[in-house]
Amino acid sequence: MKKIALALLLVTAITGCDSGPSQQSAPVQTLSIKGSDTMVHLVSSWTEEFMKTHAEVDISVTGGGSGTGIAALINGTTDICAASRGMKEKEQKLAGENKVFPVEIPVARDGIVLIVHPENPVNSLTIDQLRLIYTGKMTNWKEVGGPDAPILLLSRESSSGTFVFFQEHVLNKEDFSASARLLPGTSALVQAVAADRGAIAYVGLGFAAEAKGTVKTLGVQASGQPSPVLPSEETVRSGAYAVSRPLFFYTNGAPKDTAKQFIDFCLSPAGQKIVGETGYVPVS
Repeated sequence: MKKIALALLLVTAITGCDSGPSQQSAPVQTLSIKGSDTMVHLVSSWTEEFMKTHAEVDISVTGGGSGTGIAALINGTTDICAASRGMKEKEQKLAGENKVFPVEIPVARDGIVLIVHPENPVNSLTIDQLRLIYTGKMTNWKEVGGPDAPILLLSRESSSGTFVFFQEHVLNKEDFSASARLLPGTSALVQAVAADRGAIAYVGLGFAAEAKGTVKTLGVQASGQPSPVLPSEETVRSGAYAVSRPLFFYTNGAPKDTAKQFIDFCLSPAGQKIVGETGYVPVS
């Protein structure tokens, strides 16, 4: 009887092992998001929260600039492109040639903030002054009410959507000064300004909020405005702060499957709450 019982136990154990594969967890779903450095912090925050309830999804988030993300969408190496500017006509044409059909989805708004060293006495600049500074026509802080010291121009590199937006909307499409130092990421700009009293740079609203205390935010006065306006969620949302813009996701065709689930979350009340908490401006 003992031998029979042992045999039954072995059969049960083997049967249990045979049923193992049917109990395996669902395969991991992958999602890649590439593009705007301005949006990396926001997209990472969305990703972290989304994956709390979607353990089966593995999301990769990388920066490199809006141009890099758009190129990745066009050549099929990312599922979602994060961009702080709209696609250019030549990019749309190239996408069509590659049988890629980009769909633009506004997911947040952002203000481009001018930052200087905390000890710089200048508190605000006009749009015209910014254009003259960044095109190299003004080179000393004393020309805008500051100390007699050279202005160190810091900028994002040309693949950045922030670079393109700033050039189009602040410089009126004029070229940046040849003396402008181009840095590869927003964090590098913040660090450089914090270390040099003569420096000026432009960064996203969220980055400026994170760097509070190490850099100073300038007010900006647009043509026709009676006084400078400081960047904030309220002034960006109302349009009072002149240097602001929408932030986009791009997908190849209408988003579906995991990409749609993620984008739907980003646009949901919970996702838009994260937008505000990370220093950006909700679209809804």
